[in-house]
Amino acid sequence: MSAPSMELSSLELLCAYRQSPSTLVRNALVRKNMGLVHKIAHQIGSQCREPYEDLAQVGAIGLIRAIERFEPSRGHSFSSFAMPYIRGEIQHYLRDRGHVVRLPRRWMELDCKGRRLIQELTQSQGHAPSEQHIADLLEISLEEWHEVRLARSNRTAISLDAPVGSTEDASCLGEMIADQPYQSFCLAEEDRIRVRQALSQLEETTRDIIESVFFQDLTQTETAQRMGLSPMTVSRRIKKGVRQMWVLLNTRL
Repeated sequence: MSAPSMELSSLELLCAYRQSPSTLVRNALVRKNMGLVHKIAHQIGSQCREPYEDLAQVGAIGLIRAIERFEPSRGHSFSSFAMPYIRGEIQHYLRDRGHVVRLPRRWMELDCKGRRLIQELTQSQGHAPSEQHIADLLEISLEEWHEVRLARSNRTAISLDAPVGSTEDASCLGEMIADQPYQSFCLAEEDRIRVRQALSQLEETTRDIIESVFFQDLTQTETAQRMGLSPMTVSRRIKKGVRQMWVLLNTRL
């Protein structure tokens, strides 16, 4: 019997790993697909000063996570599925190293317009406008304006205590970070327990989307492609999940 092609062999291994996970099969899949890691590490490495070897090592972790979550029955290409995981893991590593969080372009534009409106209205009226008024002028919901402000305040790692919501005692984004993949944020054990409990009550797809967009630094488009959903569905799930997390965390205060 002739040897199977690389693509067919990888698919067979992925199916075998899905049916009966084993370290040997997983390691074989990692070796066969390290080319994806090298490609992305080279691309990102050309834009930063981090050693290529470190980026490749971190990217391999993303590859392993992709292997563990890939569903052969859905008919997706593994390379297309894995690349956002690899890229997200490297970007998450660079974010921790550089303390920088990349915001979606639309949110950056809304943030810029919102701050300009606040400045103009404060000067003309003698007091700061309400958040609802700013949201109305931007033609977005108050919830989305809160999300934009939250994302802006969390562009650096030291501002993870920005509130999710409009009240002073609202829970913060730092409290919404899952334990195992994101221990570098050094949350208190009590906070991690609360987050795990709240996350566990979200629907699985919504939970995966929130982790991908907020914590793996993937764009909504990348998340949609990876999960086989439409960008609109991802956007709606994010809004729904953030609201649910805010309610769950605040009801536990």
